[in-house]
Amino acid sequence: MASVIHFTIATVAEESPDFRRVLWTGKNTQLVVMTIPPGGEIGEEVHEDIDQILTFVSGVGEAKVGGSTKKVAQGDLVVVPAGTKHNFLNTGPNPLVLYTVYGPPEHADGAVHHTKEEADEAEESGKDEPPTED
Repeated sequence: MASVIHFTIATVAEESPDFRRVLWTGKNTQLVVMTIPPGGEIGEEVHEDIDQILTFVSGVGEAKVGGSTKKVAQGDLVVVPAGTKHNFLNTGPNPLVLYTVYGPPEHADGAVHHTKEEADEAEESGKDEPPTED
């Protein structure tokens, strides 16, 4: 029998200084916290076969999804359907902190990327691949 997997997610997200930290990876979904520094961004991308749900914990920014732009702040949730071009930018003076759920997983289980540059390098080198079923 599986034990309860529990996070006080807003606290965990706020306490993580890392650009990206994978908290949990399941067969069909993955939970990740992110901290985007002032003036930073996730970077424009498309996940062809992955839905993504982002919930903002603190800070202010812009969500650019499918050609539309919307301001985001604490308590907002944004859905990015698979195959949709998107980017999230920090437009405020403080870190933009969020947690996101990918379905299916997008990143390597347990991955921690301290900066966007480190995350980009891991993705480009193939070191940030989601788990595969054998």
